[in-house]
Amino acid sequence: MALLAALPILAVLGLMLGLGWSALRAGGAGLGLCVLLAIGAFAPGAELGLPVAAVGIGAEAGFLALGILWILWPALALYRYQLASGAFERLRTDLPALVGGGALPLLLVGLLLALFLEGAAGFGTPVALAAPLLVGLGVRPVPAVALALVGHAGAVAFGALGTPVLAQAALTGLPAAHIAVPAASLQLALGAVLLFGFRRLLAVEGVRLPLGWLLLAGYGFLLSSLLLVWLAGPALGSFGAALMAIGLLLAAVRLGPPLPAVAGLPGRLLPALLPYLLLILLVATSRLLPLGEAGVLAWEWAGRYRGRIALLQHPGTLMMLALLGTALLQRRAGAPLRVALLESARLLRPVALALLVMLLLSRLMLDAGMVAALQQAAVLGLGAAWPLLAPALGALGSFVTGSATASNVLFSSLQAGTAQGLGLPPAWLLAGQTLGAAVGNIICPHNVVAGAATVGLAGREAEIIRRTLPVCLLYLALAGGLLWGLLASGLVG
Repeated sequence: MALLAALPILAVLGLMLGLGWSALRAGGAGLGLCVLLAIGAFAPGAELGLPVAAVGIGAEAGFLALGILWILWPALALYRYQLASGAFERLRTDLPALVGGGALPLLLVGLLLALFLEGAAGFGTPVALAAPLLVGLGVRPVPAVALALVGHAGAVAFGALGTPVLAQAALTGLPAAHIAVPAASLQLALGAVLLFGFRRLLAVEGVRLPLGWLLLAGYGFLLSSLLLVWLAGPALGSFGAALMAIGLLLAAVRLGPPLPAVAGLPGRLLPALLPYLLLILLVATSRLLPLGEAGVLAWEWAGRYRGRIALLQHPGTLMMLALLGTALLQRRAGAPLRVALLESARLLRPVALALLVMLLLSRLMLDAGMVAALQQAAVLGLGAAWPLLAPALGALGSFVTGSATASNVLFSSLQAGTAQGLGLPPAWLLAGQTLGAAVGNIICPHNVVAGAATVGLAGREAEIIRRTLPVCLLYLALAGGLLWGLLASGLVG
């Protein structure tokens, strides 16, 4: 039964890796196979019957997809609005003036700005933006894309205001904070791999990044991330932490020799940073107000299928309010805002379909007992060694689907169920899953292709992956070993 249960996932992986099919196409084929197997060999809906099960599974998948898309749409719209307004061009030209010369502008753009953009928007935005900015600062195209890929990876776990972890919470029923704190803790322990990988990529290009500045910026982000996740949940885990790290770096620079004054610098940067400052204010306010059940949408079907979303605290709502507030304050709430919203909705259409298909596949496998069959096989086959491979499974999902969120959608139910079968805390295996999914982004063909296209490297994607693959493999090996060690020793629970 376990082999039959694994066939849909194996089909998706095989079609994407072997034949190069898109996530939508491969997911559709996997879903079709899953339907046949679920009806023929398993029992979707149990005693409720197939019609009731079909409605319930479809409703759950659609509701989850809408919740995720409500984050991605305003995030991408904000990016398009900022791009059209010239905000990113101002950031490119003015940010280096904040830190002076040498390697610090590359650290600011390739690491901290990439982390910030991932936390605020996700969806490939950091690589597509940071790579050309690095080229503008004098880095050759191939290493520029590699730097952007490695630089943004530390923020992917809580990217787009925590979307990957929020998807896990919605799928497994665990509170998002219960997953986010272990993920941030593991990320802090493993952060040196990405930081020194970033430094090594610069060294190959003949750029010496002082170790002190790297550690200040990198651990400023990682420690801030853990603090914010513990205090406020995953929404600010990357976005807010990157802003705090940027502030820390700028403050430290100001303690050194005086920098040349640039006329009008604050006045040019403030409009570019306005939406993100508003977003921080909105997130903080939403966490402080006693909203209770206000703005909560919840439903249940047949006593078995359900969904719940708190709209007033939802990252998508807050990001949309930040976008609208920025447009109003800048008096650009007409055509520029409308174009940004429509263009981002158009770009998200194929993503929405692929996401829905993957969610349908995940929910059907869970409801039909196929995930339970895989869990039993994992418990019997690998036993207590399963944590060694949990992060690698997350990375494989990102490599195939092009998204940490999609990887979490695909594998989180399996990770949580396996943890329960082994008597392990599910939150820690889910944290390992999301960290693996995050680092898988640095070798994900979708991200590599997008980054390469922005700097004129079409057809040279293999050169980029060769630079990022060693960092990814080392991270996964250490993540699996650390997770296994923590769980085997009983230090976490």
